[in-house]
Amino acid sequence: MTTITLRQEETDGLPPAARRSAMLTITIAIAVSVLASIIANIALPSMTHELRVTPADSIWVVNAYQLAVVVSLLPLSALGDIAGYKRVYMGGLALFTVASLACGFAESLSALITARVLQGLGSAGIMSVNTALVRFIVPRDQLGRGVASVALVVATSSAAGPTIAAAILSLASWHWLFLFNVPFGVLAFWLAVRALPMTPLSGHRFDWTSAVLNAAAFGLLLIGLDGIGHHDRPTLLATELVLGAIAAVLLVRRQGRLPAPMLPVDLFRSALFSLSVVTSICSYAAQTMMYLAMPFYFAVAGGMSQTHIGLLITPWPAVVMIIAPIAGRLSDRHPAGLLGGIGLAVLCAGLLSMLSLPPDPPVLDVVWRMLLSGAGFGFFQSPNNRALIAGAPRSRSGAASGVISTARLTGQTLGGVVVAIIFDVLAGDVAASAHTALMAGAAFAGIACVVSFLRLTAPKPL
Repeated sequence: MTTITLRQEETDGLPPAARRSAMLTITIAIAVSVLASIIANIALPSMTHELRVTPADSIWVVNAYQLAVVVSLLPLSALGDIAGYKRVYMGGLALFTVASLACGFAESLSALITARVLQGLGSAGIMSVNTALVRFIVPRDQLGRGVASVALVVATSSAAGPTIAAAILSLASWHWLFLFNVPFGVLAFWLAVRALPMTPLSGHRFDWTSAVLNAAAFGLLLIGLDGIGHHDRPTLLATELVLGAIAAVLLVRRQGRLPAPMLPVDLFRSALFSLSVVTSICSYAAQTMMYLAMPFYFAVAGGMSQTHIGLLITPWPAVVMIIAPIAGRLSDRHPAGLLGGIGLAVLCAGLLSMLSLPPDPPVLDVVWRMLLSGAGFGFFQSPNNRALIAGAPRSRSGAASGVISTARLTGQTLGGVVVAIIFDVLAGDVAASAHTALMAGAAFAGIACVVSFLRLTAPKPL
């Protein structure tokens, strides 16, 4: 077995054979980590019944995973800069695989939630450095294509998740939703050992204080925001949000004094990088608003089944699978501000077009609107992620990779909170709530479009 080691100045990536194996391990790992965040939702009713718990308690099977991912993304991306992206990736993949096995054999809710926390930490290890690894795997002039391949896997896994979950549950118990990951995790780990390069190390020390502050800030703020939509007690919400804000302030102040901060305030000094993050958060918020609002509209106002609704929404991720590689290739030659601005304008138009849908629309009327929205989102996604990873020095690729995932999760959380508030304020009128949420989504897409075009005038990083 040969270990490939890259020097900092090397920019041509891996040889073709090693490149294919390296991209395959990343493809497999991203796919199973995305599926792990989706397929558990489908089985919550079965888990509730078999484990003899309340539906509210079973929700923690999902929340524990998401929370573990969010609080550990930036610390693990910083660790990737320090210890090497391959080590963090393989450690995360190994933990994810073992935790999936533990989830599959869990016989109580507490055991399942504990295993899901570990699975989330492992998934964060994968997601925190996958884009950074792509930067060292593919040649510099093909970076857009490499980033696009990651977006393609995410879109494909998201689209296939409910179908895969339904197929597994039709043949076996919910335990196999987790055991399903194990052979793929083993295969990805074997490929990673053989193909992934050892990347340069930053030489900095890991800052445990920043890691604790990061976990407190992101964890408490996201729990507090989520609690707004679930009508948690006002005193509890205030405590969570205030403590989270204090932790965030302390974190930012500490990061300004560090040479390689965990929260990459050094990267945010670049206007191009900061605008790309804002664009990403707003676009994912817009996508989430549609994903949450339209199923309620079709189910309650139109009386559609879950299967019918799933088929109607599928064109969105399906067209992303087609558009993302094309946009990735274009991003190697054209600025992300232009490509992203065009894509987000199309996304905004697509969301606005959904406002004219009746409760029980003809299939084609929904499909073309979903295709339009998905095409716009896919045209934005790859160029934007390329801009984020390319906007950081190579020694800070891990930090940039962590920001990409953190921005996505922040946008999704923000979108979910906005939809929950809208449905709460307009309680009893599903059609009005869905239309308002779509208008809010279109507004976020419009803001993202303007911000994306502003990148064309932003100074390029040195």
